[in-house]
Amino acid sequence: MAEPTPPNDTNPPSNISLRAPSKYLPDPSKPSTTTGDPFVSPPLEWLWRTWAVTHSTLSMWRTARNVRITYKPYKPESKPVANDNLVEYEKSNGKGGVKRVEGIEKPDATIPAAWTWRGKGLLAIASSHWEILGWGERPLVNGADATGEEAVERWAVTWFAPTLFTQEGVDIYSDRKEGLSKETVDGIIKALKELKDAPKVVQLVEKHMQEVEINLPWKEGKK
Repeated sequence: MAEPTPPNDTNPPSNISLRAPSKYLPDPSKPSTTTGDPFVSPPLEWLWRTWAVTHSTLSMWRTARNVRITYKPYKPESKPVANDNLVEYEKSNGKGGVKRVEGIEKPDATIPAAWTWRGKGLLAIASSHWEILGWGERPLVNGADATGEEAVERWAVTWFAPTLFTQEGVDIYSDRKEGLSKETVDGIIKALKELKDAPKVVQLVEKHMQEVEINLPWKEGKK
């Protein structure tokens, strides 16, 4: 069988393939996959956009809706490039405005597609570690964009290490405000349940993975 071609800036993976979080692997500097092709980090330019959180094992999103995370470069002239991270969400009852959590995250020196987040302002004392377990683009069935070209949906799966305030967790991201197609969600959850190197993650997904409410249109927060 031919070796799979690693994705590049113009060729993101179309199949759903996930790796286990680095904490569950014998050599965290060389994360492996247990559900398909070898893991390749997404280009930063691919990550820099606004993502809707469509599913999560984290209890913090049970009373929230329209959770979205925007990544963009922080001081792009610095090397390695850090991410500016903005989390926005609304209360599930629709009351109040848009809540915002801002942070800066630096890439891990040894683990691909992993970052250490630290909050801004009063949240500067808070920090966390997170990793991308998988990412890609899939064509939408009978979908087309405004130009008539075939439409695609971008997806990502992220894992968050436990902190003093939260347990470890898994989020599913979509680049579409309305979320992912059922086929893509089903494929991602199936792949998560096949992470044999990470039984704790499998247990989290089986017991705690839930949809995060989406109620369009999003409220716009203050810039």
